Amino acid sequence: MRSTFAIIHIKNLIFNFNQIRKQVLKSKVLAVVKADAYGHGVSQVVSALDALKNSPEYFGTALTDEAIEVRKISQKPILIFEPLSFDNINDIFSYDLESTIFSDHHLNLISKTEFPNKLKVHIKIDTGMGRLGVDYKSAVDYIKRVSKISKIEIKGIYTHFASSDAKNKKFAKLQLKRFNSIIAALKNEKIKVGLIHAANSGAILDLPEAHFDMVRPGISLYGYYPSTETSESIKLKPVMSLISEVDSISQKEKGEAVSYNSLWRAKTKTNIATIPIGYADGFNRNLTNKSKVIIGRKIYNQVGRVTMDRICVNIGNDNYKVGERVILLGNKGEIKIDAWDWSKILNTIPYEITCAISKRVPRVYK
Repeated sequence: MRSTFAIIHIKNLIFNFNQIRKQVLKSKVLAVVKADAYGHGVSQVVSALDALKNSPEYFGTALTDEAIEVRKISQKPILIFEPLSFDNINDIFSYDLESTIFSDHHLNLISKTEFPNKLKVHIKIDTGMGRLGVDYKSAVDYIKRVSKISKIEIKGIYTHFASSDAKNKKFAKLQLKRFNSIIAALKNEKIKVGLIHAANSGAILDLPEAHFDMVRPGISLYGYYPSTETSESIKLKPVMSLISEVDSISQKEKGEAVSYNSLWRAKTKTNIATIPIGYADGFNRNLTNKSKVIIGRKIYNQVGRVTMDRICVNIGNDNYKVGERVILLGNKGEIKIDAWDWSKILNTIPYEITCAISKRVPRVYK
């Protein structure tokens, strides 16, 4: 196996899931496993969660192809977040999947398609995200129309928060108010809508009134809070560690440069270790001269331009052997580097960090 690899800590995944279970009390849980389970490996993640006694009631994916992959592993209901389309409607039936609808275009498509059974759908309501969903002002009328279509079985209605991970929850609470008014109107008209769900990771942490019938944890399953502004009301453990090794050591004199464009020069005589990981593996090029690694029990600076396959590390006067373990993401005792450390450098979020660890980095499951 390649010397650069990611360890996926299944015990931490299960720990995080159980923490979420405790937080949401009686609400069902839809485990979001899109984007190859946020880069962690969808097959192994779904298998591990599905084997639990208190396993998720649902899985959620962005794409139909992702849902088909999950269906081959689990018989649990699977909600696809992408809208119903001509391209996916047949697969939705073939694999017993649940689709998202919210427009007359979707209803026209359904009317023109012959099905052996009812189409299972969740109706998405746009309460302020401004992306997908029937507008909240016309949602009740739309859902009433859908409820009268014999070819459709409404399995749920849902919305998505735009800023539940922000410290100021004013807009999230406005979205919640709009969603609640729709729920009340539907109940008043005695329209059955199945499961009501809204809470993503931010709302799971900070908006218990948004838990409803089901919650949809994504990044929190994988051990990260969705922003630095949410509470840490539940303990989470990162599921992914990123490991490599020292594969060469050279000595540089004062003034000598390292890597492309000479972006770093030695200020004194020093030792440079090279590590076989680069931007093709997901170690972002913009981490150049800003990131750190753990070797032994010490933190060292990455130096010089990050290249496609390799980085360099300034180890000073320390001596290590070729093959010494290097931690890019993870911990050694109390010393740790996690996806938030990279995120702060790159002005991004841990979602992007874990999803970007490429397929050429083998995953090892423990």
